[in-house]
Amino acid sequence: MTDPLPPRPALPRIWIVAGLAALSLIAVFATGLWHLRRETLTSQARELSVLSLALADELDRGLQSVEIGMQAVRLELRVGELLPDADTPVRQRYPHDLKLPLASQLWIIDRRGNLLAASSPALSPDPNSFSPGLKTLNDTDTALSRPFRDFASGQPSIALAVRYNDHQGALGGWLIAALPVEALRGAFSQASPAADARMAVFRSDGVRLAGSLADQPASTTAAELLLPGQEQRHGVAVLNDGRQRLVAQRQLQRFGLELVLTRDIEAALAPWRDVAWFGSSGLLLLLAGLAAAAHRIARAEQRRMDSQAALQTQLSRTNKLESLGTLAGGVAHDFNNVLAAVLGYAEMARQSATDGSRQARQLDHVLQAALRGKSLVERILSFSRSGARSATVFEVQPVIDEVLGLLAASLRQGVVLESRFEAPGVRLNGDPTQVFEAVMNLCTNAMQAMPDGGRLVVSTARHAARTAETVSHGQIEPGDYLALSVSDEGAGIAATVMEHLFEPFFTTRRQHAGTGLGLAVVHGVVAEFGGAIDVQSVAGQGARFTLYLPESKGEPAAAPATTLDTPIGNGQTLMVVDDESALVELAEELLAELGYEPVGYTDPQAALDALRNEPDRYDALLTDEVMPTMSGTQLTEALRAFAPHLPVLLVSGYGGPQLAARAVAVGVTRVLAKPLRRAELAQALDQLLRVTPPAN
Repeated sequence: MTDPLPPRPALPRIWIVAGLAALSLIAVFATGLWHLRRETLTSQARELSVLSLALADELDRGLQSVEIGMQAVRLELRVGELLPDADTPVRQRYPHDLKLPLASQLWIIDRRGNLLAASSPALSPDPNSFSPGLKTLNDTDTALSRPFRDFASGQPSIALAVRYNDHQGALGGWLIAALPVEALRGAFSQASPAADARMAVFRSDGVRLAGSLADQPASTTAAELLLPGQEQRHGVAVLNDGRQRLVAQRQLQRFGLELVLTRDIEAALAPWRDVAWFGSSGLLLLLAGLAAAAHRIARAEQRRMDSQAALQTQLSRTNKLESLGTLAGGVAHDFNNVLAAVLGYAEMARQSATDGSRQARQLDHVLQAALRGKSLVERILSFSRSGARSATVFEVQPVIDEVLGLLAASLRQGVVLESRFEAPGVRLNGDPTQVFEAVMNLCTNAMQAMPDGGRLVVSTARHAARTAETVSHGQIEPGDYLALSVSDEGAGIAATVMEHLFEPFFTTRRQHAGTGLGLAVVHGVVAEFGGAIDVQSVAGQGARFTLYLPESKGEPAAAPATTLDTPIGNGQTLMVVDDESALVELAEELLAELGYEPVGYTDPQAALDALRNEPDRYDALLTDEVMPTMSGTQLTEALRAFAPHLPVLLVSGYGGPQLAARAVAVGVTRVLAKPLRRAELAQALDQLLRVTPPAN
């Protein structure tokens, strides 16, 4: 069962933050644009209002000047100075001096509508086209006519009419002055804020006198410009063509006129649209940058989460393997004690048996079975990293060459062995036998993964880790490593198998085809060296195991001399301490056969008291490490207070990688691994006591 990985969120938090930031930017930008649009319209409406005020004032002053001139003419009529003699033809009855500003024509008609005098032969406008009506005018009113074409100048014109009285004060007729329609526009063409601006002048009854508004027909009245019920807001109104415009209106009460200025909103908002376009472009770039940053952060966060998940998986695997290793180590330790008794007594029995006898053959089978059990225990202890092993600096290339030499002689048909060595002279600190076993196990598994043949490649290279690196099964701390790889071209490793790859007794082979300890031993070896394993596999393309082992800069240790004989003691007194009484009895009997005088104890405290009472009696101490009341190293540490030079031989089949360092720290002379064979124990004691005289 695989360990579940932490669930990934449906939407990374950074995208939520980025989305909220983007929405906030868009909201602020949209609000700013809306306020800017409103301010732009308000500013344009204010400018249009000021222009309408100036134009209305100009028009009012111009019409007043015409009115004042006409009042002067009316005064002359009243005193009888202006009209010619009655016998003069009408076409020759011109005012002797026409001094009216803006006015181009002047007509004088009587109350019956007859023309009395004119400034030119041009016909006067229709008396019925005036508003208010001529007959309703009083002395202070002024009437305005509809636009008409002045035949004298050919220009569109309007007429102003005022009443005059005869010398008796009764209605004498009307003075009518024509002025060009363009005069009503005044300085609009020069003061116009933009080409889309329009100006129109309406009479009080809605008749348009001058100008145009947004291509409205000439007959359009002021009341018809706005849609029914339409009110202006911020100077904006909807005209009857359905389009919104800026509108400014001014009333000329004196003459019953209304001046209207309009601007097309789309044209008025052109500067705002430019700002909006540039602002939107900048906002899009900003949002794109925000999205890119969020994407990079999300990818980094995803990588962090993947790395964290990988580390969590590694931790789970490590804890599981450590738990299995602790269990396996404890079982192996107990089995080691049993196996030590079997192996020891079998060896002694074999010494007493006659060569070639039935008993000798049976004991040989017992010894072979015991040795196979010892090998199995050693493999279990290798996985659990509990074996009592010595650490030396050695060059790794000869170890690999030895493995490849053995493999070359046993390659199955179709398997091609290749080597690629790129790390000459690299050295490791540990047990070279473990490296031999790890490489052999990997190569054996690789060959078994290729039943139909293929390439088996063994390669080495130096790897410098500048930062901590996570691989499939472990983590590489910063430092220099040997990368030792074994690859094959088999079927690959399934994902379900990958989770249990290094568990002890787990195997994918058929029953009785494997113990399931090969890769477990590899894992234990790499862990004891302080390295990591990276497994890469592609279905149908094989697998690649890479062992990262810390490189050592120390000098290789000299090869120990091998002794094939069994040295015999010289009566030295040896204390034997072990909590297993059967092992104490075995050791006493074995040591006696080897020429020593053994004294056995199953209680470490009793042994310590005996040593304290007679420190000079014993030539050496032979003690087990794992005991319930006091360990062998603790016993040695207490012993050094009164017997600093007594040789101590520590025997253990369990203790972990720290055992050797702990033993050296308390003064242990030598460490041996259980179960011991007779020749191995004899050689160790001989080396330990070679310079020690026998006890008297």
